[in-house]
Amino acid sequence: MRRNHSSTPRTGRVLGSLLLVAAAGAFALGAAPTVPEARAAAAGARAAAPIPLGRVVPAPASVTPGGAPYRLTRGTAVRVDDSAGVRRVGAYLAGILRPSTGYPLPLTDHGGGIRLHLARTGLGAEGYRLHSGPDGVTLTADTPAGLFHGVQTLRQLLPAAVERKTVSRRSWWIAGGTIEDRPRYAYRGAMLDVSRHFFGVDQVKRYIDELALYKVNELHLHLSDDQGWRIAVDSWPRLASYGGATEVGGGKGGYYTKAQYRQIVSYAASRYVEVVPEIDMPGHTNAALASYAKLNCDGVAPPRYTGTSVGFSSLCVSKDVTYTFADDVVRELAALTPGRYLHIGGDEAHSTSHADYVTFMDRVQPIVAKYGKTVIGWHQLTGAHPAKGALAQYWGLDGTSAAEKDQVAQAARNGTGLILSPADRVYLDMKYTKDTKLGLTWAGLVEVRRSYDWDPGAYLPGAPASAVRGVEAPLWSETLKTSADIEYMAFPRLPGAAELGWSPAATHDWDTYKVRLAAQAPRWDALGIRYYKSPQVPWPTS
Repeated sequence: MRRNHSSTPRTGRVLGSLLLVAAAGAFALGAAPTVPEARAAAAGARAAAPIPLGRVVPAPASVTPGGAPYRLTRGTAVRVDDSAGVRRVGAYLAGILRPSTGYPLPLTDHGGGIRLHLARTGLGAEGYRLHSGPDGVTLTADTPAGLFHGVQTLRQLLPAAVERKTVSRRSWWIAGGTIEDRPRYAYRGAMLDVSRHFFGVDQVKRYIDELALYKVNELHLHLSDDQGWRIAVDSWPRLASYGGATEVGGGKGGYYTKAQYRQIVSYAASRYVEVVPEIDMPGHTNAALASYAKLNCDGVAPPRYTGTSVGFSSLCVSKDVTYTFADDVVRELAALTPGRYLHIGGDEAHSTSHADYVTFMDRVQPIVAKYGKTVIGWHQLTGAHPAKGALAQYWGLDGTSAAEKDQVAQAARNGTGLILSPADRVYLDMKYTKDTKLGLTWAGLVEVRRSYDWDPGAYLPGAPASAVRGVEAPLWSETLKTSADIEYMAFPRLPGAAELGWSPAATHDWDTYKVRLAAQAPRWDALGIRYYKSPQVPWPTS
């Protein structure tokens, strides 16, 4: 919800007020300065005013600027409640700030500085309140997850140099005032396709850190497709050892051992990101069919596939071994995944008849439930019988037929939740322009404004707004091979998708968003993120 409407000015007015308070508060900050230090601090405040509270992405629900800012000094400590979750968030924050500030920033249970505190806020499981003044900064939340999201806002209120791994000799100001914030949607996701091209554990961890900065809380890993199987399954070992040994273009591929997958899941959890594993079925299964002949209706294994066509493969719906396979894979993957969801794909099953598709989905969805997970499927699942509580992920286009849209909307009216991923809006692998060297064009060209300028709550005709559980930005990897490739296609569109999922609809405005987005560029530079400099965004010139 949006609070304090009358006291939530736009960015320009926020900046003006903070320019006035910055110098006035310079002498009241941190440890008592000497006269030369005070003069230097005042000069620094005039030269570089604190970042306005409202100039963050995603846009906070409520911003009330005012009062003197706080200055981090060598004497600043991170005060934490006596709970393991709060201490972990405090240690994470200190770990970000220490390399660039050079300050010790000890964790303590007393004193001022930056305080992380659990208390009832009324802002929900992921919301937080941030208050900054000359005596320090206090983050308050109902849960450690809320504190963690508040830390991401705090990072953006500090100069971009705070993201560097080397000491920057400068003053570190945080603007005065209060932010109260909570997410619009509980599901704010990003998908990484590790099947078309394989990405290692460290590459996935890097992406997780980038997602966390923008309060994304779901990482959907596309673990199987025609080109590669990417997770070890003990009961079907050739899936990984043989089916995982290639990728688009004929590279060596790869797969995650169970220990490596657990490492990804654990790392994501430390950033309050839930992993959603996907095993795409009954189509997109050539890697599995090539690994085990008995999964094919004719008992003949096809060759492994390294191209990019879709829709040609299908599990054999009439064979009992197909459901033994599905049960084994789901059982082992569910045991590795503490999160709530398991994605069973279901898109582009062009080689499966409609009757077989319905039969398959009717048999596999209960398997997912048996192992304690909630089903997610691509929106074609709505053409079958979505299980109670299932989520359908819509990836159609603005121009998708009215009949197909209505099928999804009807399922939503009947209780199926929706995750919105319209391909011509938030598929991060679509080219920005015809000259973009990476990416595809089948859903059209998707520049930064187009990816941001839509409302998830009103997007799908006939679907109740209450059915929308959130937004997810998929990134398919037919043309992507490196972390730099991932980042170039994700940035700057990913932060916009994150804002659509987090921020109140009332804050969505392209003209103000593009200014806030542009201000992220120095931060990406400091983090070593390669990004597309869209001409639609007023990027800094220095």
